[in-house]
Amino acid sequence: MPFLSALDRAHTIAPPGYSRWLIPPAALSVHLCIGQAYATSVYKNSLISHFDASQTAIGIIFSIAIVMLGLSAAVGGTWVEANGPRKAMFVSACFWASGFLVGALGIATTQLWLVYLGYGFLGGIGLGIGYISPVSTLIKWFPDRPGLATGLAIMGFGGGALLASPLSRQLLSFYDSGYDPANAGSVASGGALVGLFLTLGLGYFVIMMFGVVNVRVPAPGWRPAGFDPATVAVKPLVTRASVSASNAVRTRSFWLLWVVLFCNVTAGIGILEQASPMIQDFFRENGVSTVAVAAAGGFVGLLSLFNMAGRFVWSSTSDLIGRKPIYLLYLGGGMVLYTLLATVGHASTALFVLLACVILSFYGGGFATVPAYLRDLFGTFQVGAIHGRLLTAWSAAGVAGPLIINGFLDAQGKPGTLTAAAYRPALLTMVGVLAVGFVANLLIRPVPERFHEPLAPHVPAEPASTVAQKEPSR
Repeated sequence: MPFLSALDRAHTIAPPGYSRWLIPPAALSVHLCIGQAYATSVYKNSLISHFDASQTAIGIIFSIAIVMLGLSAAVGGTWVEANGPRKAMFVSACFWASGFLVGALGIATTQLWLVYLGYGFLGGIGLGIGYISPVSTLIKWFPDRPGLATGLAIMGFGGGALLASPLSRQLLSFYDSGYDPANAGSVASGGALVGLFLTLGLGYFVIMMFGVVNVRVPAPGWRPAGFDPATVAVKPLVTRASVSASNAVRTRSFWLLWVVLFCNVTAGIGILEQASPMIQDFFRENGVSTVAVAAAGGFVGLLSLFNMAGRFVWSSTSDLIGRKPIYLLYLGGGMVLYTLLATVGHASTALFVLLACVILSFYGGGFATVPAYLRDLFGTFQVGAIHGRLLTAWSAAGVAGPLIINGFLDAQGKPGTLTAAAYRPALLTMVGVLAVGFVANLLIRPVPERFHEPLAPHVPAEPASTVAQKEPSR
C-alpha cells in the first residue's frame, strides 16, 4: 500500500535544503500527546466512583502504563532504529489512540480489565515507542547541540499534563453538566468518561499525525553548516566511535548511568506522586491544613511547569558544561534541597514551594539530558535502542519512589492526620538514594575500544573535510 510504504525509513530521508528546525515540532507533537499520562489523576476519582473500586485498583492502570513504557522502549528500541522515526511515531499513535478507545469500551461496559488492557497495556506500548521514536533522529540532526534538541522534545512530555489537566476537566464538564471542574472532589458520570476517552483518543491521533508527516532523517554524511565533529570529540566522555545496543548493555558505563537515572527519578517521582497532600500536611495546625485544596492543586500545576522548564533549561545547559557535571548538580544539589525540605521546609509555604520546584526541575532535567549523555558515551549509531533499554530504570523507579514515600507515611499515621515531621524519614531516605546516584555518576568512564563497532554502518567513510550536504544558512 502506498501509504504504508511512505512510512519506510528510505522515504523519510530529508531532501537538500530541509530545515532541521522542523524536526523538534514534529517530536513535540508526539510528546505533548503522550505526556497526558501524567494527568490521569484528574479523572481518578471519577473512575473510582464509576467502577466502585479502590484507589489501588484504579492506580494499577497508571502503573501498568509506566511498566509497559519501559518494557516496550527496551524491547522495541532496536526496531525503532531500524525502521526510522516516521513508522515508529505512526505505531505509537495507533497504540496510544487504541488504548483510549479500548479504555472507553471498558468504561461503557463497566469492565475494569478492559481499561487495564487499553489505557494500561496498549497505551503503555504507545508511550514507550512514542517516547524514544524522535530521540535518535534529533541527536543526528543536532550533533552540535544534542542537549537542546532532546530537551525541546522531552519538554513536551513534562508539559503534556499541564495542557491535558485543564483540557480533561473542561471535556468532562462538557459531557456532564453536573461536573464542576473547579471542585477537586467533583465526580463525573460514566458517560462523560466515555466521551472524554473517545475525544482524547481521536484528538491525540490527529495531532500525532502531524509529527508522522513532518519528521525526516538526515541524508548520510549530512552535518550542520560550520560544524566540525572533531571539536566535539575532544570533550571529556564524548566519543566519535559507535557502540551497538547489544554491546552497550555489556559496559560498566551503561549500568552506572542506569543507576544514575534510577536514583534521580526515584527521588523526584516520590514528590510528584504525593505533591498535593504533601503541601497540605506540611502546613497542618491542630489537625487542620492551612493550605486549601485549590491552592494544593495550583502547586501541582506549578511543579508540572518546573518539570517541563527544567527539561529544556538544564539539558541545554549540559551542552555548555558537559553531562557529568550537570548530573553532579542534579544529584548533589538534590541532596542539599531534600535535606532542607526535610528540616526547614515547614518554616514557610514560599520556601517549601521553592525547594520542591527546583527539585522537580532537576527531575525533568535528568530525563532530558540522558539521551545526550548516551550519545556522548556510545555515539549515534543505535542511541535510540540504547535509550530504550535505559528507560527500564524509569519503570523500576516508578515503582520504588512511591513505595518508599508511601511506606514511610503509612507507618507514620493515616492520611489527613500527617504533619511535616511524618515526611522527614522518607525525605532523608531520598537523600541517601541521591547519594548513590552521585557516586555512580562519578564512576562513569569512556567506553573501552573493545566495545566499538569497526565502522559506523550509517556513516560512509569520508575525509574529515568532506561535507556531503550542508544545512542552508538561516
